[in-house]
Amino acid sequence: MRVAVIGLGGVGGYIAAKLALTEHEVVGFARGAHLEAIVKSGLRIEEEKESWHVNLDARKLEDADGYFDIVLFCVKSYDLMGAYEAISNYIDKDTVLLSISNGVDNADVLRVLSDSLVLEGCAYILSHISSAGVIRKKGDVFAIVFGGYEDASARMAKLCEDAGLRYKNPEEIKEAIWKKYIFICAFATATSYYNNTIGYVMEHHKSEVKSLLQEIASVAKSKGIHIEDEIEKSLATAQKLPYDATTSMYLDYKNGKKTELKSLSGYIVKEAAHQHIEVPTMKRFYKELKERQATL
Repeated sequence: MRVAVIGLGGVGGYIAAKLALTEHEVVGFARGAHLEAIVKSGLRIEEEKESWHVNLDARKLEDADGYFDIVLFCVKSYDLMGAYEAISNYIDKDTVLLSISNGVDNADVLRVLSDSLVLEGCAYILSHISSAGVIRKKGDVFAIVFGGYEDASARMAKLCEDAGLRYKNPEEIKEAIWKKYIFICAFATATSYYNNTIGYVMEHHKSEVKSLLQEIASVAKSKGIHIEDEIEKSLATAQKLPYDATTSMYLDYKNGKKTELKSLSGYIVKEAAHQHIEVPTMKRFYKELKERQATL
């Protein structure tokens, strides 16, 4: 199969590197100094117990060509539409599309744009670009979670198996995605609002964090998705993390970059309004963060 991995950051870079070790033809798409380093010297993966290196066909999206059997979107949610438009001439109705960007409506976005085989999905991994051409993966956490069309899921599963990538293909894929989303959304919102770490917000603002989790769960329930058990699980998980653990949205605010506020906090506020559900904590945090984002 010919596979496109759009976005070679912490998530996409690691996945593309693993796929590059298979017999499949893999093309990675990136930009800037990171792309230049990969083109020149390949992609280096640094894990806890080992480091390894692969050569990868890496390009700008403008240089895409040919046909792709599978496209993995590993970009920020706000870049998803642009990434699809750039690759759309190189896919057809039989191509499998999978977005593992943060958020719960990425597949919905792709289905509006495309008649390809769109899978629902997300990924669990702790990784980041440590320097141009280098991905640092922390711990052993990794899983790609996906579901939808049976044939498309089977093709995605085969790809993961060939690359030795752990995956899950649950029947209740929507619920699986929301289980990840509730944690990310609540803590991205809280850490960004208080401009501090997960440890800090758990120590000083735990009741507000719990309110955020409860409000997210209430929106999910209105859609027939029951993740109420994840409220206490999320708090327990946060309590076990290092005090200085943080979120990518908080780091984007801190570094003056574009954020995923709309697909995380904003999505809950929008859907709550549609369902006539009160989410006062999220509304208050979102209003402040939206104003702050406008100044970035």
